[in-house]
Amino acid sequence: MLRSLFIQNFVLIDSLDIQFDNGFSVITGETGAGKSIILGALSLVLGQRADGKSIKSGSDKCVIEATFDVSKYQLEEFFHVNDLEYDPEICILRRELFASGKSRAFVNDSPVPLTVMKELGSRLIDIHSQHQNLLLGDNRFQMKVIDVMAENEILLILYRKEYQRYLSLKRELKDLTEKADQNRQEEDYIRFQLEQLTDAHLVAGEQEELEQELETLSHAEDIKGSLYKITELLNGEEQGSVQLIKEALSTADSLERFYPKAREIAERLRSAYIDLNDLASETDVLKEDVEFNPERLEWVNERLNTLYTLEQKHRVPTVEELIAIQDKYTEQLHDIDSFDEQIEGIKAQLEISYQELLQQAAVLSEQRKIASKAIAFQLVKMVIPLGMPNVRFAIGFVTRSEPESDGMDDIRFLFSANKSGELQPVAQTASGGEISRLMLCIKAMIAGFTALPAIIFDEVDTGVSGDIADKMGDIMQDLGTKMQVITITHLPQIAAKGKDHFFVYKEDTTERTITRIKKLNKEERVKEVARMLSGASLTGASIANAKELLKTKR
Repeated sequence: MLRSLFIQNFVLIDSLDIQFDNGFSVITGETGAGKSIILGALSLVLGQRADGKSIKSGSDKCVIEATFDVSKYQLEEFFHVNDLEYDPEICILRRELFASGKSRAFVNDSPVPLTVMKELGSRLIDIHSQHQNLLLGDNRFQMKVIDVMAENEILLILYRKEYQRYLSLKRELKDLTEKADQNRQEEDYIRFQLEQLTDAHLVAGEQEELEQELETLSHAEDIKGSLYKITELLNGEEQGSVQLIKEALSTADSLERFYPKAREIAERLRSAYIDLNDLASETDVLKEDVEFNPERLEWVNERLNTLYTLEQKHRVPTVEELIAIQDKYTEQLHDIDSFDEQIEGIKAQLEISYQELLQQAAVLSEQRKIASKAIAFQLVKMVIPLGMPNVRFAIGFVTRSEPESDGMDDIRFLFSANKSGELQPVAQTASGGEISRLMLCIKAMIAGFTALPAIIFDEVDTGVSGDIADKMGDIMQDLGTKMQVITITHLPQIAAKGKDHFFVYKEDTTERTITRIKKLNKEERVKEVARMLSGASLTGASIANAKELLKTKR
């Protein structure tokens, strides 16, 4: 429930600090006194948007702070999800507006986005103003009313979980079908490209080997001549290096008897002789292996041209990247071949989900239809005393062609204020006053089914008077036994039924006019109710009537 509301520098308000209690409270005051200003301030602290015009003239900043008793709200999960400090007893919402146009929002002194404050505010209090009467013609609101009174919360959670799975499968099927169609359009192109790459018999590292072989084949004669020269220099019969080292080795061996150090020289020469002799043999073999082969040269050139052409076509520099493209095309063709199977698998899952949805929707629909009869009966019973003796009310059901987030039902609140009048949608046939009374009764009906412990009615009694006003006051008074109810009213019949009575008034100072509010004592309350009965001039009769109204309140 709302415990207190602090307002500073807001429109015509210097500073207000209002303390509220549980039960049924009323707020009265002359037209233009500032009742709507107070309500506007409360709306801002509940997350509504504002502008710099809300700030009192001459001030740089305004502050609105609302304190709520949240001991029965079960909001711990909300605070945890939004990373906010949780107090199981008290929740403080604060809004700061600056003349520059900036705005800050706080929950328990922690800064929060306005969206978080708005969501939290919707869980703390319901502000019902005249424009909300339009909700009565809104199908979503109508559905919500029925689901609340049918206690369909668990059923809806299960249904929406399956509905999200159903939507996910539909999206998956759509994406896969589009991908399959696109790939099928490219299938011939992909198969042609893959065929070219496959026919090329690509081998990793092949290009580098062929390029080296091309160099060798192109210079075969030069290579053979150079190898022959090396062989002759190493192993020529007269001046070959091998023969000369052999002679030097023989000389060093003959010195060993006379010169011990010649042994080391001989060993080194022997090693060099072995290496050079081996090298000479190898070059001799190599020069025999090198032959000019025009047929092989032609083949290597053709093979390299094939690779270069493919690389240029696919805009890659290596055979390895060509192989990667080949693998990609192979995978794409595999996907194309498997699309039908995948699509059929998703269609089967979608059908299972659809049938499950229909089954759950049928259970929801049955619960709604059962609840709708009780709702219609109870609503008519409540509305008849409010000046509509011939009212008829029914709830119509139409089955949708496709499931939606709340089931397969389209719901219509059907209304007629006359015995013979045809039942029509509420928004098309009910007057503003009739809709106001219907909404009051609906809010009273659903109060026992919701966890919303506070509601504010802003002049919901507009257009009614006398006995009807008295009956509406009784409804709000009864509602106040279940939850906190605050009503802004101009009707004395309703004002007299409140447990607490707040009076809003204007006070003129030398500089400006400001709005104030005070909680009335018994004597002040008699005078205010009398004023509401007779106007500005109080009479003995109006005083007596006021006392009588206040005495008869429950």
